[in-house]
Amino acid sequence: MILMALLLVPQMAFSQTSIQIDGTSSGPIHFNKKVFGWTDQVYITVYAPDFNSDPNMIDVIGLTSDDKVTVSTTGHSIPYQLVETGADTGIFTGYVILTGDPTQKGTTGVDGQGTNPSGIESTCQPVCGPTEGFLPSTGNDGITVSFEYTRDRTVTGSAIIKWNEGNIKWLQPNYLTNSQGVVEIIDPDMNLNPKSVDKFETSIWSDSDTGGIKLAMTETGPDTGIFDGMVYFTTDLKSSGNRLHVTDGDTVTAEYIDRTLPFPYSPSDELRMNATATIGTTVSPLDRAPASNPRILDSNGTSLDRVTAGQQIQIVSEITSNEKNKQPFAYLVQVQDSSGITVSLSWITGSLEPNQILTLGQSWEPKLPGKYTAQIFVWQGIVDPDALSSPLTLQISVV
Repeated sequence: MILMALLLVPQMAFSQTSIQIDGTSSGPIHFNKKVFGWTDQVYITVYAPDFNSDPNMIDVIGLTSDDKVTVSTTGHSIPYQLVETGADTGIFTGYVILTGDPTQKGTTGVDGQGTNPSGIESTCQPVCGPTEGFLPSTGNDGITVSFEYTRDRTVTGSAIIKWNEGNIKWLQPNYLTNSQGVVEIIDPDMNLNPKSVDKFETSIWSDSDTGGIKLAMTETGPDTGIFDGMVYFTTDLKSSGNRLHVTDGDTVTAEYIDRTLPFPYSPSDELRMNATATIGTTVSPLDRAPASNPRILDSNGTSLDRVTAGQQIQIVSEITSNEKNKQPFAYLVQVQDSSGITVSLSWITGSLEPNQILTLGQSWEPKLPGKYTAQIFVWQGIVDPDALSSPLTLQISVV
């Protein structure tokens, strides 16, 4: 039976003076983690100064019935030996390797292509260890080490084994055409062999090629659970291998299907995760069509410093497209009096060609003298008030 009672006690310092076998302290059995993945390498430490039989030699525990060590997961158990870290330390260590359970995902495998962990279990004659012992485990399991400290006392330490929810991202939010991009997936559950570099494939596509490619994801090193894949973006060639056809302005999408999800998901569940990046030169939202040079003109196009009540004027500025595609816009002019009351609101809509500059103006005829404030807005549209520019402000004195 797997016991979890010791999971929440803090880590004990590597000092044999800290040991209390009566259970009122942290206990003598420790792991390098509190929670493990189903194919993790589990390091075990047992503090047992009473078994430091010879201060001049490196001792071993687990070889006899008087100091028996057993390592277990649900439904699986192997006898184990642990070796003293040095002469006269009283600290015994070793490690086992969890090998997963290939039946949990069946023929589809953890990658949808039939890849599964080995699920092998060591055959011990008479005991395994202190290294390279293999134990199967599921994605919702636990590992327990029991040690017969005396004939009538067995001490036990346990830790959780569980699946993890993965994560996918592009390392940058934007990439230039004909450059390279990197996708990163973090999922310890896909680290199927902690002794080697694991690999699997994930899907990548663009607006220009919705069929996309299968990108090889390679673990950054043994036992990291971090996988990177490099995509080469091309505007001239078709998608093939790790090359993806794109067009300037495309969104590229990377998808990861996580098939090893933690409780309360079931082993049959899967979760699709997407990450996106853009292709081409990016423009900040308020620099897509910035307005500039606000001014007041009379009906003849002459610049005015002062306005007379009843005089027809134009409130004018330039807007410039910094986009590489046609940009719809709405140019709005709002005039408020000194009390903040809107006395005029007008607009014009249209579209800007790439890099086009337009001079736009809205007419206004003040009825009364006073101090007025004109505000100029450039939006995506009247019903879509997504700002393309920071607003401009112009003070108008009417006599």
